[in-house]
Amino acid sequence: MDVRALLYPESPRNPQGLRWFRISCRSAHLVAIAGLVGGHVFDASREALHPWLGATLITGALLVATYLYGSFSWLHKLKGLAMAAKLVLVLLVPLMWDLRVWLLGAVILISGFSSHAPGRVRDWQPFGPAPRPPLRFGETSEERESRGPG
Repeated sequence: MDVRALLYPESPRNPQGLRWFRISCRSAHLVAIAGLVGGHVFDASREALHPWLGATLITGALLVATYLYGSFSWLHKLKGLAMAAKLVLVLLVPLMWDLRVWLLGAVILISGFSSHAPGRVRDWQPFGPAPRPPLRFGETSEERESRGPG
């Protein structure tokens, strides 16, 4: 079995129901992160924050797993790199406790920008090939390739 083909299929796997599963995970993730950040803003005890942290990590891991199932190329794109940056910031919270609200605020800002940026920005690969320009109305993939970038 070719591991590379398994991790990097020519077109990402997208089974029926995956979109709704991701929407459900993302919605649960938003609730979890809201509880976690709110708890930090209002100085809740560490014990009170544990369930919110657990829910944030579990729902985040589920989301990452769904994208990696599609293709590991997700990790090379800006949206995958944004996820890695957010994870680093969350992991810094116990080490930089006095800055925790600012760290988690940065996580929310990265989330907002990376989630709502245009697809060509989210799919940008800083360490890989440049993304192909979008198809123009009525254009075929071959025509797009012949016109080059832009």
